[in-house]
Amino acid sequence: MYKHLFFDLDHTLWDFDRNSTESIFDLYDRFRLSEIGVGSAEEFNRHFISINNRLWSDFYNNRLTHTDIRKYRFRMVMDAVGVSDHSVCDEMNEAYLELLPRKPHLMESAVEALEYLKNRYALHIITNGFDEIQALKMASSGLTDYFQHVITIQKAEAKKPEPRIFEFALEASGASLRESLMIGDNYEADVCGAQNAGMDVVYYNAASLPLEGPAPTYEIHHLKELIVIL
Repeated sequence: MYKHLFFDLDHTLWDFDRNSTESIFDLYDRFRLSEIGVGSAEEFNRHFISINNRLWSDFYNNRLTHTDIRKYRFRMVMDAVGVSDHSVCDEMNEAYLELLPRKPHLMESAVEALEYLKNRYALHIITNGFDEIQALKMASSGLTDYFQHVITIQKAEAKKPEPRIFEFALEASGASLRESLMIGDNYEADVCGAQNAGMDVVYYNAASLPLEGPAPTYEIHHLKELIVIL
């Protein structure tokens, strides 16, 4: 039935949480945050995860831009840990964006699933990231050669969950809706976005979160399940 599979990148294939945590711990040491009152790398990372997730949700809902996320997230984290000195926040964000995409960790069984799928389907990426950053992530983790097209917000001039980015991906890959399947972890961006564009979708719900709306075409809790349903 399907000929083209469109994957989300972060949290679906590329282990954003692990890679980001390693990067935050690196920043904690590099910027000597303990000396300006940040209690621990664990505390700093905990607040970063919460704030970064909230800002990205605002981005999906058109309340913020990418530039806003990059400008405010470390300032907000510093405030959350009780440090009013924001003098290193911009430099820290640049260092984070340098460190993060060079981390190699993938979600469990990502390679196993892709090895199974690569000779059966045309594989593509649809991501809300930028060209250069996402290309670095894929190269660092060995993902590049699995995918024919990488659709970013820069290429499509649209972002998930907007239908336009899915339409652009279909045009770029030469795929039709009925032979295409989206696979992603974010219910709002990936599931609702794909459904609004008329595309079937696999919800990769690793945390077994309750559904927030209409059911996806498929729901999985582990990437190995792709081998079963596809």
